[in-house]
Amino acid sequence: MVWHAGKTATRGRPETFSGAAILICLTLKILCGLPLRQTVGLVESLIQMAGLDWPVPDYSTLCRRQARVALQGAGFA
Repeated sequence: MVWHAGKTATRGRPETFSGAAILICLTLKILCGLPLRQTVGLVESLIQMAGLDWPVPDYSTLCRRQARVALQGAGFA
């Protein structure tokens, strides 16, 4: 799985986290029944326990990107 987003040809600031990273965070949110802020803490703890030095998507990133993930997944139901 790729945690960091790849380069895009679009204008504006590039995204820091890949769609897969956001999807993993949102999946943990739903499975554990947590609010977004607690999900950030859970993901941060899991990454620390794995011994990795990866950045964690913050609350506002998850909040903004979950709307796009929900819209993309709507066609697959």
